[in-house]
Amino acid sequence: MSKSSLAAELDVTSGALRHGMPYLAMGAGRPLVFLRWFTPDHANPRGWMRESEIKMLAPLARHFRVYAVGRAPGMAEGTTMADIATEHADALSAEFGAPVDVLGVSSGGSIALQLAADYPSAVRRLVIASSGYRLDPLAKESQIRYGEAAFEGRRALHLMASTTISSPVLARVAGAAMWLIDPLARPKNPADTLAFLRAEDAFDLSDRLGQITAPTLVIGGERDAGYSTENFRYTADNIPNSRLLIYPGTSHMGVPKHARFAPDVTEFLTAATPLTR
Repeated sequence: MSKSSLAAELDVTSGALRHGMPYLAMGAGRPLVFLRWFTPDHANPRGWMRESEIKMLAPLARHFRVYAVGRAPGMAEGTTMADIATEHADALSAEFGAPVDVLGVSSGGSIALQLAADYPSAVRRLVIASSGYRLDPLAKESQIRYGEAAFEGRRALHLMASTTISSPVLARVAGAAMWLIDPLARPKNPADTLAFLRAEDAFDLSDRLGQITAPTLVIGGERDAGYSTENFRYTADNIPNSRLLIYPGTSHMGVPKHARFAPDVTEFLTAATPLTR
């Protein structure tokens, strides 16, 4: 099936929630809100990035009406993850008027955890993938260096290589390629980018995971360069009604592309009794 026919089959539409939060919606069924991983721009993806997102979400869109939601543009300096969660809670309430299933991947997982802790009534069931209760040191350092370099107009993309590729050798190769293509992928509003990365840098729910009441599935990759398996385990162990899945030999972005990902998420969200320990 061609990319254009896949988008047509899934009835992909675009729009914005309250606060201007951009989204792509696809598929049919009960709403599933997918909170995007880190993206340089607070906008819907275009070109190959849009097609890649649709392809990744297609297996889920055969069971749900998936809303792929990005952060609101114009993020103020000093914004906190709690501020971002408040914005999301307000937008989801205005759009759906009832608790919804939430899937957060990577940086989207940080927002999803904060949302579930601060606004329990907003989340029906929660899936956290390639994410945890806080950033590990390498991810913190890489993201802030990237955000500051981009804000100053310098090449920055290569600074993210070590958090997405676990092999040091491959990370160096990828970093060189990312350095070359950086001018084509720079944020259109680097102030937005830096404001969000600073919010995530300060994000830490280590003492609040017990306040999450939504049944939760945490999925991590064994070879995630940005998050340790200990981080995934701590996150799952401290959420009262949760389960942890670790995919062997899987990288940070390999998790949402894993053959088991969509079936595991679908089973968890549709089960009469959510998966528990």
